Amino acid sequence: MGVKFDALTMQQAVSQACEIMDSGEKAYVVTPNPEIVWLCRKDESLREIVNAAGLVLPDGIGVILGASVLGTPLCERIAGIDFAEVLFAEMAMVGKSVYLFGAKPGIAEEAGRRLGEKYPSLIIAGTSDGYFDDDTPIIESINAAKADLLLVCLGSPRQERWMAENLDKLDVKLMAGLGGSLDVFAGAVKRAPVFFQRFGLEWLYRLIKQPRRIVRMIKLPLFMFCVIWRRVRGKR
Repeated sequence: MGVKFDALTMQQAVSQACEIMDSGEKAYVVTPNPEIVWLCRKDESLREIVNAAGLVLPDGIGVILGASVLGTPLCERIAGIDFAEVLFAEMAMVGKSVYLFGAKPGIAEEAGRRLGEKYPSLIIAGTSDGYFDDDTPIIESINAAKADLLLVCLGSPRQERWMAENLDKLDVKLMAGLGGSLDVFAGAVKRAPVFFQRFGLEWLYRLIKQPRRIVRMIKLPLFMFCVIWRRVRGKR
């Protein structure tokens, strides 16, 4: 449907992220779910931003199922928050640093405190919340920290646009857009139980907890209908 995903396992994705950080090149990571793919279908500028990412990882069982239906299977679902956890563990082993950006005031700081306890050798280079009118102070703070990794948690598609627009201005090696991950790391939001995670039903758990998400969730059946229609027509 116009979005190019990397067919990687979790470990391969983390290894590539580490290689990017060591290479000196600048790149960003995106983790589209069916909702973002659906937006990209009609928003050419967003589609170009997603396809320009250094890593495009499938965050959503719908993407995995859709790829399989279209005859272009992906290795596995790579949820953004799981990707971050595995990457943090790798970074901690070599003393790399991360800057946490996004969410409500106080959330990034609490997330940093908890991550510091969980990964003592991971350097928390700095934090900023996602409530701002001017990019300049944020960019200056990030550049002063000289972090290896920048987590941008502004929600999609705002975070993807922000990373693409500021890539050349930022002195970081890798950025990753991870939506509401900081809220989970801070303990402000509980992640779905393991059962829902294992069977790719986190979207259902969130819908049960927040029924108002039904407006967003309607894109899921539309996405699958479009995938099946393309398969019927023989388009891959």
